[in-house]
Amino acid sequence: MKSFFKNYRFTLILLCSIIIGGGAGLAYGPDAAVVKPFGDLFLNLMFMMIVPLVFFSIASAIANMNGMKRLGKIMGSILVVFLITASVSAILGFIGTTIIEPIKNADISAIKAVMSAAEEPETEAVPFLSQLVNTFTVSDFSNLLSRSNMLQLIVFSLLFGVSTALIGEKGKPVADFLSAATQVMMKMVNLIMYYAPIGLGCYFAAVIGELGPQILEGYARSFVLYLILTVIYYFGFFTLYAFFAGGKDGVKIFWKNAITPSITAIATCSSAACIPVNLAAVKKMGVPKDIGETIIPLGANTHKDGSVFGGVLKIVFLFALFGKDLTSISSILSIIAVSFLVGAVMGAIPGGGMIGEMLIISVYGFPPEVLPIIAVISTIIDAPATLLNSTGNTVCAMLVTRIVEGKDWLKKAGLVPKRKVKAV
Repeated sequence: MKSFFKNYRFTLILLCSIIIGGGAGLAYGPDAAVVKPFGDLFLNLMFMMIVPLVFFSIASAIANMNGMKRLGKIMGSILVVFLITASVSAILGFIGTTIIEPIKNADISAIKAVMSAAEEPETEAVPFLSQLVNTFTVSDFSNLLSRSNMLQLIVFSLLFGVSTALIGEKGKPVADFLSAATQVMMKMVNLIMYYAPIGLGCYFAAVIGELGPQILEGYARSFVLYLILTVIYYFGFFTLYAFFAGGKDGVKIFWKNAITPSITAIATCSSAACIPVNLAAVKKMGVPKDIGETIIPLGANTHKDGSVFGGVLKIVFLFALFGKDLTSISSILSIIAVSFLVGAVMGAIPGGGMIGEMLIISVYGFPPEVLPIIAVISTIIDAPATLLNSTGNTVCAMLVTRIVEGKDWLKKAGLVPKRKVKAV
């Protein structure tokens, strides 16, 4: 029990504060808005962190890839595997939200007051190619320092990280600085999160007081949907990935060694805390050391299939709440793309979902006031999301090994006799 409380303490405290805030909002109605400034303080602290945090985390992850054996082939394989699995997660998550709509019975009219805060100014029609350029680039570096240009900041961060890695030893001081700066920013987030129970509790009281209890049913539906997606992806798609990696033998070896990482993920709610356990697990799965030591730390920071599910759920939740179109091809593609980015930038720590939520709000231009609304979703899905995030990286390590080492990689690892190797 002590271990359970230690690992889930922060999540339990957040849940209690949200429940208390929700109860106060139901009891006092619009009068609960008196505590909103305490929530504003938390939002401002978090939003002022997002630009440097996204830059340092992405640039650091890319810049510190240099000096590894077979870098090109390994990194290319990791990129392919991460893109495919995250895309599968996003598509599956979107299909799930079309079957079980998170706030199907919510009173959309209740949020008109919040929607008015997000009114978009009228803009002239922009040609598609020009719009594409403006989506991924800015004309001045100073524009990158605003959370309204997150996609452009991500592009700059990727280029900065790649450039640092390409110059080799000369770029090592910069790579070390980026790594240290990332740790500093994460520590700052941790410090701010001590105030999260008060800030989110107060904001949730104001939100429920303003919107009424209709939104509460949406959380229950979202949680049920997420659990269904977790079961399908964990047992179904992880087995499929293991089969692609090593045939029937790959499936047996994966499930033989996946239990410990899975239990650790659920117990800690932290992908970062699972890194040592995952490294030991992939070693037992026959993954070469250089591949395992590359994909596991990198995956903990940039590849989170469970967070992609959560990203889709949060975006669809807000789209439905604000009455935005969910049926057009452009909307569907943007939801899938942004949810992929959410999985890449979210922190590998308990409560790290706040970073992804700020990205969603920044990309789509939702008012900051909706942050607590989707922060609740992160809190209730924390454990199953970490399970998919962390354990998913172990089966991805098997897939990368299959690409790099060839179809006989299990035989080379000495895990199965030659006659039993059945790779796809």
